[in-house]
Amino acid sequence: MERGRGNTFTVIGLGVLLVITIIVSFQLGRYPIPAKEVLGISLSRIYPIEQFWTDRMEMVLLNIRLPRIILACLVGGCLSAAGTAYQGVFQNPMAAPDILGASAGAAFGAALAILNYGSSFTITVSAFSFSLLTVSLVYFISKRVKGKSILGLILSGIVVGSLFSAATSFIKLVADPTDQLPAITYWLMGSLAGAKSGDIKFAIIPMTIGLVPLLLLRWRMNVLTMGDDEARTMGINANQIRFIVIICSTLTTAASVSVSGMIGWVGLVIPHVARKVVGNNYNHLMPASILCGAIFLLLVDNVSRNLLTTEIPLGILTAFIGAPFFIYLITRRGEDF
Repeated sequence: MERGRGNTFTVIGLGVLLVITIIVSFQLGRYPIPAKEVLGISLSRIYPIEQFWTDRMEMVLLNIRLPRIILACLVGGCLSAAGTAYQGVFQNPMAAPDILGASAGAAFGAALAILNYGSSFTITVSAFSFSLLTVSLVYFISKRVKGKSILGLILSGIVVGSLFSAATSFIKLVADPTDQLPAITYWLMGSLAGAKSGDIKFAIIPMTIGLVPLLLLRWRMNVLTMGDDEARTMGINANQIRFIVIICSTLTTAASVSVSGMIGWVGLVIPHVARKVVGNNYNHLMPASILCGAIFLLLVDNVSRNLLTTEIPLGILTAFIGAPFFIYLITRRGEDF
């Protein structure tokens, strides 16, 4: 009981840490905005306050930094939630949001739209649609695989994901090297540069539809980690719960990748970090993973836009940070992976 109460306070603490990180993030950038001005601009949207900040500060804060910060929190939280859910239902610590080919499908959809000179919105919609299509195809194939359903699902994801990755490589081969190829390459590296309120409006609905059931079903995920037989003895339909979790995780992953590009390691590493903090109980693990993912990606994005004169793609930074940290986690003495 005391451990559970302590984990509840830990989750609350992570929420407070996220709020502090958001406040600090508003002040960071090539055009610094002091904390007083950030607070004044924010409060002016609620209460009438005499303006003591410049119009440029307000424009930068509301039109550039606010959408980017919100999107970083949403994408980080969703990818981490999807990774946590997959690791539970597949009983595999190496499971990540792209295990069923969602990211590979999104990459193909975005590359195809760029090849046809699609607008920013068209690229986002195409990436989202092909991501859902890919996972649907994986699930359809897995139903016709003999043997264990989980293994068939994972193998189908690997095969279909490889096919879409090959198709993306072919698009890069035939793309115009002066404008299309650089655009495709940059999208594949992942970035939140140019984030707009329209991206949030597009992604927030599927993200919410995916996240809410994952939070509501988190106690059932505890049962799934024990195996299908144990779930059956407790009156839980493991296949039905697994199907719902896959659908919800796919929605959050597809929505995230469609607005941010390919950002790896968040959905693989952060769930393990959250486990070190609150343990394996999904009642605390799921919200902790969401908060840790939001904090992590927001911090990485701050580094991306402030470290050098040109922005570093998020996919590069998450790999540089995530890979060594993951090696540290799996090689710590006295702890099981």
